[in-house]
Amino acid sequence: MISFIYRCIRPKCHQNVQQYRCIGTKHRAIDKVLIANRGEIACRIMRSAKRMGMRTVAVYSDADVKSMHVAMADEAFNIGPAASQESYLRADKILKLAAESGCQAIHPGYGFLSENAEFAELCEKTNVTFIGPPASAIRDMGIKSTSKAIMDAAGVPVIQGYHGEDQSIERLMSEAQKIGYPLMIKAVRGGGGKGMRIALSESEFKSQLDSAKRESMKAFGDDAVLLERYVQKPRHVEVQVFGDKHGNYVYLAERDCSVQRRHQKVIEEAPAPGVSAELRAKLGAAAVAAARAVNYVGAGTVEFIMDYVSLDFHFMEMNTRLQVEHPITEMITGTDLVEWQLKVAAGEKLPLTQEQIPVNGHAFEARIYAEDPQNNFMPGAGPLLHLLTPTPGSDVRVETGVRQGDEVSVHYDPMIAKLVVWGNNRDEALRKLHTNLCDYNIVGLETNVNFLMNLCQHKEFQKGNVHTGFIPEYHENLFPKQNVSDNLLVQAAFASVLCELNDAIVGTVQNNDFSDSLSGFRLNHKLSRKIKLLAGGQEYATEVKYNSPQDYKISVNGGDDYIVSGCLIKNNGKLSLTSSVNGHMSKSIVVIAERDIYLFTENGKFQFTIPIPKFVNELSKESGVKEGAAISPMPGVVDKVFVKIGDKVAVGDPLLVIIAMKMEYVIKAPKDGEIEKILYNPGQNVRKNASLVQFVGDE
Repeated sequence: MISFIYRCIRPKCHQNVQQYRCIGTKHRAIDKVLIANRGEIACRIMRSAKRMGMRTVAVYSDADVKSMHVAMADEAFNIGPAASQESYLRADKILKLAAESGCQAIHPGYGFLSENAEFAELCEKTNVTFIGPPASAIRDMGIKSTSKAIMDAAGVPVIQGYHGEDQSIERLMSEAQKIGYPLMIKAVRGGGGKGMRIALSESEFKSQLDSAKRESMKAFGDDAVLLERYVQKPRHVEVQVFGDKHGNYVYLAERDCSVQRRHQKVIEEAPAPGVSAELRAKLGAAAVAAARAVNYVGAGTVEFIMDYVSLDFHFMEMNTRLQVEHPITEMITGTDLVEWQLKVAAGEKLPLTQEQIPVNGHAFEARIYAEDPQNNFMPGAGPLLHLLTPTPGSDVRVETGVRQGDEVSVHYDPMIAKLVVWGNNRDEALRKLHTNLCDYNIVGLETNVNFLMNLCQHKEFQKGNVHTGFIPEYHENLFPKQNVSDNLLVQAAFASVLCELNDAIVGTVQNNDFSDSLSGFRLNHKLSRKIKLLAGGQEYATEVKYNSPQDYKISVNGGDDYIVSGCLIKNNGKLSLTSSVNGHMSKSIVVIAERDIYLFTENGKFQFTIPIPKFVNELSKESGVKEGAAISPMPGVVDKVFVKIGDKVAVGDPLLVIIAMKMEYVIKAPKDGEIEKILYNPGQNVRKNASLVQFVGDE
């Protein structure tokens, strides 16, 4: 099975490029395509396009001039400043560049212009093939109220709610009372969790409505919403559909995307656990009916809300584009969906009929994000100082658009990569996912890798008992306090000493022979070193002493000595520590960056900091964050200011809105007081922990 998948997704060296173009002439030959996107999806599209013999053109903002997708493309053009509204959302610039560079087609990827009906129409008017569905399908499915009416007429199950045009607060509150609480407020346009809020009671309906409308206007330029009955314990199950210009439709099994934070997916799998062949056929038939109802062409995803207990399902929305999680469908069906998109756009028929599409094995996709799960998954930004990924293979894919040294920008989505694995069954695939997450080593910013490892090992997740409230329900188990054992502290101190003692230890070695010549233990027989380490908010005192030519004695906080031996080896940019602590041998990856020591183990990443001496701290004090200050929890851009100088506010009153990495964060007053100064205006960038307003009486 694995070799079958590999044959399907690897380059087909025997394929005749000219033959493909001749087939494409049934509608329009495509030999040069512009990718109107960035990051990993731009790179993903380029790989398939190049394999099919097509030349690729990239566009990039000022922030992406050194990015991976620019380096991969045959040509690349700058389209403006970092802000997406001035670059990646500039349809006029993108169309002009497509014409100037001789591109017959534009692939929008996902996000940005991918579900913009006006852009699809402009492509058609300028004789450029839009690699996506017709504008009419985008419009019908892009407005949720319209799509639900169409689905209802097509016989697709639809959940109870209000989808009307009257958006007055009085009408919305009236309809909310009819539906009952809790209920879901959704932006009628877009997706990705934007403009989506849950109102648990009537008392919070107005504030949640305002927040949803504000975010929707920012993301989609439209603040219209719909209301739906909120299913208390739902699953999010979606079906990949494909249509061509000849009236053919297929579905490629289903995916489960239930485990989410902020209504956004964290991990996906295909096929969905607990879905029988009979239920799969019903889901597929409903999804195809949805696609037929709008004369859909290309790749699309029909999303359903599924009851956790009864498995009854209702239409939620249709994403009229390629999904982020499409690789897991490719892994279980042995297909290349980007290749299908390009062929269908050129006028070809679907490569396979429904009967020819297999469902083999199981696949997982874990989204690697620059965010802090311990701080409500707060997104972050910054440089990837160290980046080591799992080794790709026929059953492991690393979908990324960044390299070591690249910057995760505040202007775009915080996703660093997608780790995709395949196994013969769900248990095997899940084991592979955990193993490969261990090999995903990142230093420079916080990531969710440790969280994903905890998720993989959760018993209920392993059983497939997933739903959209999984993370809050099992919060305590998924966010355990990280246990910093003596063994880890000893390894950290040991690695620090070995690095300092002998640079040759970390020289390049082409094999795994941990010989005495690399141990470094004979370098200093008088060694006695005290090393303080900060970990998990606590300070530990370690002492390293020479014991013999083969080992050291290391103690923690004055306790018993541990007998430690081992070595460090650097190979292909990876620094490996093999250590024996009182006879227990273990291996880990080590990264030392200034005063920080990172150990990457089978239990995740552990950070140890050598504290700056107290007298140095006193001499080089930085302006810290004062207690009671209104600060930015992340680097971002001020979107809105609710107060003015002289206003009196109470604890909890909204002060500003910060936008960063597609997330809206409302800054609330930390105390009662009067506003003396507003330190940032809308549109200005702010750094993390920056004070945003000054109260009367503050220093």
